[in-house]
Amino acid sequence: MTETTLSHADARAVYDRIGSWQDTQAFYEDRATNDLIAHAELGTAQSLFEFGSGTGRIAEQLLREHLSATAGYRGLDISTTMVNLAQKRLAPWRERAVVEQSNGSPRIPAPDGAFDRFLSTYVLDLLSVEDIRTVVDEAYRVLMADGLLCLVSASPGQTTLERLVMGIAARAHALSPRLVGGCRAIELQRFVTPDRWRVVHRNVISKWGIVSEVLVAKRGRGST
Repeated sequence: MTETTLSHADARAVYDRIGSWQDTQAFYEDRATNDLIAHAELGTAQSLFEFGSGTGRIAEQLLREHLSATAGYRGLDISTTMVNLAQKRLAPWRERAVVEQSNGSPRIPAPDGAFDRFLSTYVLDLLSVEDIRTVVDEAYRVLMADGLLCLVSASPGQTTLERLVMGIAARAHALSPRLVGGCRAIELQRFVTPDRWRVVHRNVISKWGIVSEVLVAKRGRGST
């Protein structure tokens, strides 16, 4: 059975409406994103691309605390509201940080090998399986040799509490993806195949029964 996800137009409308309220999700997101940052080797990064920049909260953290003064950042988001919020938030770094609006396509408007880090947090779990595969393929294309793919998504639960919480979210998504902002649990690792990627870090993190998968993979063949 084909899984229902938000259309690109619906995703734009939902996140235009959510706006800065998205930052309230930090109570469960931060533990996972901090784990990702700790394993993304950002101190050596010079060009970072973020697919789904949101309010710019993570980009601000990276630019302020983790990226070198010479590193460039480029973000892309489907929501006009999110792009405006991120541009204002990143104004102190405007000379090396750019946020642009996407038309919703999973294709990345950048040349081959343009970046050494590709970041996306809590975005792939909004997309159709076809779009997820396209984004991961595009990440492979736009990353330099040995570049790092850095992902976080909602993930299926394992414990009783996690299965309860994530199960409720799954039922809400089945009724209408809008009820949960389009998000549902996915397994990132199934999209990061060993013919192209070598997984260097994977973790599953839970906060109050909300489960996140953290995955960092290096461009190039390998296995976990």
